[in-house]
Amino acid sequence: MRAFQVTSHETTPTIQDIPTPEPAKGEIRVRIRACALNFGDLLMIKGTYQETPPLPFILGMEVAGEVDALGPDTKGPAVGSKVLVFGGKGGLAEFGCYRAESAIPLPESMSFEEAAAFPVAYGTSHVALDYRARLKEGENLLVLGAAGGVGLTAVEIGKLMGANVIACARGAEKLEVAKKMGADHLIDAGSEDIRDAVKALGGADVVYDPVGGEQFKAAFRACRPEARLLPIGFASGDIPSIPANHLLVKNLTVMGLYWGGYMAFKPQVILNSMRTLFGWHAEGKIKPHISHVLPLDQAADAYELLRSRKSTGKVVVSVP
Repeated sequence: MRAFQVTSHETTPTIQDIPTPEPAKGEIRVRIRACALNFGDLLMIKGTYQETPPLPFILGMEVAGEVDALGPDTKGPAVGSKVLVFGGKGGLAEFGCYRAESAIPLPESMSFEEAAAFPVAYGTSHVALDYRARLKEGENLLVLGAAGGVGLTAVEIGKLMGANVIACARGAEKLEVAKKMGADHLIDAGSEDIRDAVKALGGADVVYDPVGGEQFKAAFRACRPEARLLPIGFASGDIPSIPANHLLVKNLTVMGLYWGGYMAFKPQVILNSMRTLFGWHAEGKIKPHISHVLPLDQAADAYELLRSRKSTGKVVVSVP
């Protein structure tokens, strides 16, 4: 089979012809139809992600496709079933083997491309805002990186939960995308002072931050008393330090979130969240924003869109 494989942290991943995997006991093999890209993939290529697999490995955390085969003594999902899987790796290939219990039946309302773009972006934002931050109706939600893969879903979900959404992104084009997803207020991170702009709107009750760096520091200083800050990632490459004494002054709470980590120690959180999200999708309340769909042969180009920040929402690779 063909696969987009990392063979060294010093060289660019390439399409390789490798043996098709056979499912082990408790596993299913999926004929992959679509795979969504994530910022974490770029860190894996460099070997700096918190869960970088040993070399060589295939990129691609979240996939959608059909069950192609079952491992020995493995019960369902049945061969031919359409499924969504968060596997953490292995998605940029024609086939992949995953734990049977990690497969979620694909709702009829979703295409393969939509399904692949769904779990990380929507799951992260929903668990962060609902389960962790307990976002309340009427609160001010500040979303940094608001036109990115997770940021855009935070705008959409925050609005659905009744928050007053302040979207922060670079440039008019990206801000327009956030506005279409429900943002009430827009801040251009490239030309405006984030702290001043947020404080002029009354301050932030909840900060959703996949960016880090100077934007986190500005948002931190624009918080209302008892605000909750959610570091989701560090797309800026800068992991900020948090002055603990300032937490005391405003009674602030900083709560980290690594969505994939719940699969290991509290999977019910993810399963409950997915049920809610699938229901919202079926009702037409949420819809993945996919700016680019490229074939597997152009996976390198797809990652360049992510790396250069030329995409909005999600980038998906289709596997014909």
